[in-house]
Amino acid sequence: MMFTTPNWITQHNNNFQTVAEIPPYIFDEINQRLAHHAHPEPQVSILIAAWNEETNILNCISSLSALETKIPFEIIVVNNNSTDKTQETLDRLDIISFFQPIQGCGPARQLGQEKARGKYILLADADCIYPSCWLDEMMAVLVKDNVVCVYGRYSFIPEAGYSRWKLFFLERMKDAIAEVRHFKRPYLNAYGISMGYVKELGLKVGYVMYKIWGDDGRLCFDLMQFGKVKQMKNNRARVWTRPRTLQRDGSFSKAIGRRIKKELKRLSSMLSPLPPHDTKTSKN
Repeated sequence: MMFTTPNWITQHNNNFQTVAEIPPYIFDEINQRLAHHAHPEPQVSILIAAWNEETNILNCISSLSALETKIPFEIIVVNNNSTDKTQETLDRLDIISFFQPIQGCGPARQLGQEKARGKYILLADADCIYPSCWLDEMMAVLVKDNVVCVYGRYSFIPEAGYSRWKLFFLERMKDAIAEVRHFKRPYLNAYGISMGYVKELGLKVGYVMYKIWGDDGRLCFDLMQFGKVKQMKNNRARVWTRPRTLQRDGSFSKAIGRRIKKELKRLSSMLSPLPPHDTKTSKN
């Protein structure tokens, strides 16, 4: 949507600052929806790494509890050495949680996939909100012949200085760049915000076990030796997130300018595949 966000986001987009502010009835409502999906043999494990996401994780789990699917799934959250009350929030939700003291999404996701019961892993981010069709749309692509990894698209929830129409423009530019990347370097589009893969193969290649940007793309790169990486393009299944990564650059103009410069600089390299290498030791 160019000027507004979908109405369904409002149901999950709470603005609590601490877990103490969250009314008990909200936990009750989420847990009731989670109980509807409970299954002894999940086919899919939705895996989330969380570091200091005390209130954001509530919105994420709220949206996942509202998934409309007949595919049995479980939700696993790995508390990645949080120093706030993320664990207190997790303890009040009827999901599975583990603690990973090694800092980094790679170590957290590695622990999560080792504990997962599903045949397939879907990665989700703790500060994102997921549409009800997300799981089904991702799985419709992932279960196709010779597909080992799938990734989806995402949009931004507007905030002060980041109006929806500006974010819409950025998203369309981002989608166009993703199409170019996909031909030879699809792993550059594989983000933990919306990504899925076959667990058996994920365990075979493993995540990096230290803190570094791009652990998700590195895993995807290693998975490519076993099969194809595909996009899930359904706009109804776009994940929504706050523009925190953009805000680090300051104004919207600075954020988009930095990204355009970065993409132009490496555009020519997108026309050829990256040679095989050790993703566990390579630098960003």
